[in-house]
Amino acid sequence: MAFRGSGRGSARTASVAVVAAAVLGVGLGEAAAQNIFDMLFGGNRLNNSRVEREPVRRAQPEPSTRRAPRVRISSPSFYDYTPEALVRVETEALLDALAAPQPAAFDAAGGRDGFRAAVAGLGPLDLYAEKPIAAALIERYGDNPSFIWVDGHHPNARAEAALRVLGEAQSHGLSAADYAVAVPPAVFRLSKAEERLHALVRFELALSARVLRYARDAHGGRVEPNKLSGYHDLSERPLDLAHVLDVMARTRDSGVYLESFHPQNAAYGALRVELETLRGSQEKAIVVAPDTFVRPGGSDPEFAKILTIIERDADAAFRAEHGATLARHLGSETYDSALVPVIKAAQRARGLNPDGIIGPRTVGALAGESKQARIDKVLLALERLRWHPSELGDPRVVINAAGFRADFIEGGRERLSMRTVVGTKANQTSFFHDEIEYVEFNPYWGVPRSILVNEMLPKLVRDPGYLDRAGYEVTDRSGRRVSSAAVNWGAYGAQIPFDVRQKPGKSNALGELKIMFPNKHAIYMHDTPARHLFERDTRAYSHGCVRLQDPRAMAAAVLDWQESRVSERVRAGHSRQDVPRKIPVYVGYFTAWPDSAGAVAYHGDVYGRDARLETALRKVADVRAPSS
Repeated sequence: MAFRGSGRGSARTASVAVVAAAVLGVGLGEAAAQNIFDMLFGGNRLNNSRVEREPVRRAQPEPSTRRAPRVRISSPSFYDYTPEALVRVETEALLDALAAPQPAAFDAAGGRDGFRAAVAGLGPLDLYAEKPIAAALIERYGDNPSFIWVDGHHPNARAEAALRVLGEAQSHGLSAADYAVAVPPAVFRLSKAEERLHALVRFELALSARVLRYARDAHGGRVEPNKLSGYHDLSERPLDLAHVLDVMARTRDSGVYLESFHPQNAAYGALRVELETLRGSQEKAIVVAPDTFVRPGGSDPEFAKILTIIERDADAAFRAEHGATLARHLGSETYDSALVPVIKAAQRARGLNPDGIIGPRTVGALAGESKQARIDKVLLALERLRWHPSELGDPRVVINAAGFRADFIEGGRERLSMRTVVGTKANQTSFFHDEIEYVEFNPYWGVPRSILVNEMLPKLVRDPGYLDRAGYEVTDRSGRRVSSAAVNWGAYGAQIPFDVRQKPGKSNALGELKIMFPNKHAIYMHDTPARHLFERDTRAYSHGCVRLQDPRAMAAAVLDWQESRVSERVRAGHSRQDVPRKIPVYVGYFTAWPDSAGAVAYHGDVYGRDARLETALRKVADVRAPSS
């Protein structure tokens, strides 16, 4: 209904609507603006084609005699992670599967009776596994009751290769204890042949269970990301576990096949190299007081340590330009003016605002974190990469919210890398991947429901005509234009039956363009009039969307255009251009992340997600600890 009616019936309906909305209001999780009244930013709720160009209707709303209750649309929340429980692999279930009728040709081979007899004498199995793995064991050995890992009376070469990979799980940031299997002794007495057969069957089932756990972990991670929070939205990556065992039974090199489940991309490889390097490093940390603050001309004993760190970490290009200056001042506690270019270059190299002032942020970036802290971040990055497709695609866009950067990668290298502004801690940028579809020039900004309710509604209840004066368009659910002043904004609670959008222009929250990969979070990349925020080192100021430092360059890259062509389209007014090729976009959160050359940069945990993932991983380890 576009307008509030008059009379007791309408008033009664409006009152009911207020109460119902207050009780039933739910969060929609949309990304949006930083400051709704002066620098707006956010999602795209309105399809522009629905607007009918008809005269704006104006009517006086009936004055509200009650103060409307305050309603809010809540942001996504974090969850108390519950790991996957283990179940016992039941001998009885396996025997039942073995007793099922099989093709005559298989019975004639005589294999079923021998394997069944071995299982029948086992008694209860002391083997626990995740439910899908336990089911896959019953399925595979029920359909094909033959050994994969045993030849005669001993583990075979296939088992040795698999055990070797399981034992090297730490090189992938996994825990070898999760995949440990007891191997029967190599020597046994003939009088113990029956016991030996039972030991081999137990070994067979246990190794299959741990191989499947390893394959599952490598393929999709140990933690289910969507159980961490409402900000995580990654599609499941199913794996046919019974088929994995069938392939294992046929493959010549089980180790190579098992390794193939890990992500097959350059970023994962670079993180593994970084992990190995850190673990083997004998570096001695140079500890700098975190509250150190030194301006040019100032003096501080900690400043000498800063110079030592810069000299230690300098690459060839840095030494060529600044090495002589550094050498002359090493050991000095005074910040000489000649060192200002050196400090600025060091800040710039670490993605900081190059202001030449030594403060806590610069100290943290230069002195870095402890070796163990960096190892921990690499381990979490490896886990998060397992939630993504193994092959990331080329070209692709990678947005790392923790690093406040967006990269366009093509031909295996970073063609573009730019600063971003991402969501605040209260309105976090989600973790998901999608595909870029189109670029919109001089876009409308559809005000997300969360912004309308949480930030605009209190003002609109007091001043219903605000949107008319501020240049916004209001439409009802039929797409008809209505006057903001004609709406009784306090009558609907969170269920406001109107859409609001801001027209294109210099003051538009989205600036010149937006790059769309439509998703339920209403997150996308776009321009912004608030250019000053890109100069800050920590750039978590939006309601979730990703503001780009150089939006025209990114638009040109995804459209495969010259940047001049993008500029022409911006000058031409409102329009849309579909992206002509498949470009996946990864909106991620990595506190350790490599560039295309393999150099790993470390970032702060602005959203506190590292600690939550670490807790989830500990819970998984605790559940798995008693298994055998």
